[in-house]
Amino acid sequence: MPRHPSSANPATRRTALWVAVALCLNSVFAPAAGATHARSQHAASVSPGAGDLAALGWVWPASNFRLARVYVAPAHEYGPGHRGIDLALLGSSALVSPADGIVAFAGRVAGRGVLTIDHGGGLVTTLEPVDTALVPGAPVRGGEEVATLSLGGHSAPGELHFGVRLDGRYINPMLLLDGVPRAILLPCCD
Repeated sequence: MPRHPSSANPATRRTALWVAVALCLNSVFAPAAGATHARSQHAASVSPGAGDLAALGWVWPASNFRLARVYVAPAHEYGPGHRGIDLALLGSSALVSPADGIVAFAGRVAGRGVLTIDHGGGLVTTLEPVDTALVPGAPVRGGEEVATLSLGGHSAPGELHFGVRLDGRYINPMLLLDGVPRAILLPCCD
């Protein structure tokens, strides 16, 4: 069976290892304060290669969360896997666009709200389940609030599914987010 191209990438394996370590430590992920909006402004005009995705300067779609489920590449296009990451939001339910783009779809699919943003260069993100007032064709800026978390879909209540496609194929969103964010350890026992 053919393997997903990113599954053999050493950088992807390192990222997966860091994710596993972070999950074992029951970490809460908090993106670095003051993520630069300027870095994400050029994302729509850059045609990325596999090695320079993190250089696009994408931001996390939520401000305070715990990684609930990691990306699992399918063995083939129709195989089982998890084509994105799930984030358990902690506190605010506000969601932001990870980079500049144009709303490609905003509506309900199988009973849940879905927001799809085309970032150019073959990159498209999907956030679900969401509530949004945006309409297809609306421009969005990286870091701009675009939706709030809703209910429905395969994610547990309070979790956001964040998927990314590059040229029509799903990739690990963490490749665009410069790896694993800083972990904050929580107290373990009372």
